[in-house]
Amino acid sequence: MEKSNHTVTEFILLGFTTNPVLQLVLFVVFLGVYSVTLVGNTTLLVLIWNDSQLHTPMYFFIGNLSFLDFWYSSVYTPKILVTCISEDKSISFAGCLSQFFFSAGLGYSECYLLAAMAYDRYVAISNPLLYAQAMTRRLCISLVLVSYTGGFINAIILASNTFTLDFCDDNVIDDFFCDVPPLIKLACDVKESYQAVVYFLLATSVVTPTMFILTSYLFIIAAILRIRSTQGRLKAFSTCSSHLISVTLYYGSILYVYSRPSSSYSLERDKMVSTFYTVLFPMLNPMIYSLRNKDVKEALKKLFRLAQSEV
Repeated sequence: MEKSNHTVTEFILLGFTTNPVLQLVLFVVFLGVYSVTLVGNTTLLVLIWNDSQLHTPMYFFIGNLSFLDFWYSSVYTPKILVTCISEDKSISFAGCLSQFFFSAGLGYSECYLLAAMAYDRYVAISNPLLYAQAMTRRLCISLVLVSYTGGFINAIILASNTFTLDFCDDNVIDDFFCDVPPLIKLACDVKESYQAVVYFLLATSVVTPTMFILTSYLFIIAAILRIRSTQGRLKAFSTCSSHLISVTLYYGSILYVYSRPSSSYSLERDKMVSTFYTVLFPMLNPMIYSLRNKDVKEALKKLFRLAQSEV
């Protein structure tokens, strides 16, 4: 097949279905999910910013995670909503590149940030008396900056290698956003060097942080087992449970989609999995970190009381 990379000026996003009724239903569903995502993450950010009881390293990282999820969801969902109700399913080459770059940068940054949060939990449980001295504000800011820097450097590498592939005449993306699997399906020829880049980024951005998190939790478990009282053990573990749930859901879905060879990509199946970590996961995070958290609940009650007093 003749290669025509330079003639590709736009892509067509098929989305989930071509049925008008189902598209309207999906529009309502995604609008609801996006609204909850924005409200949930914004509320958590406001609580952490305003309540002095939440000015700790753990909540500093949670706040940054909410900030990431706010923008991560915003990279995808507005375009999904437009695609659901508009007859125009196209996205420009530049628009596809921008969506791809920012989604990759924010996604990789979240991988590193979750690893930094695991280290924070390790320090808090293994050295509770020295926690404040060990996790200084300077160190916390440095860890967040490294997460963003590493994430967006990897995004530059991935985007530059993906969008210099030779795309064939077909410009129809069987997905709801610009991502590696559907773009590879459109490429005339995917060289082994590109696959090597994808695996390299997977190793540095997902596998390595995963191993770091697993190692941190081995030390955390060892520290918890040294606690004599059962109540003390449960209390220590409860401070890690939210992070552990978040890591399992996020890393699990990403590894499922990107750790397989390009020849085994199943777009229909991957579409459902990618919906989880791009759209649903940013909505779930505020719930994961707040529903079982007494400090956040108390801060929310204070905010409601303050709002009622002003009224």
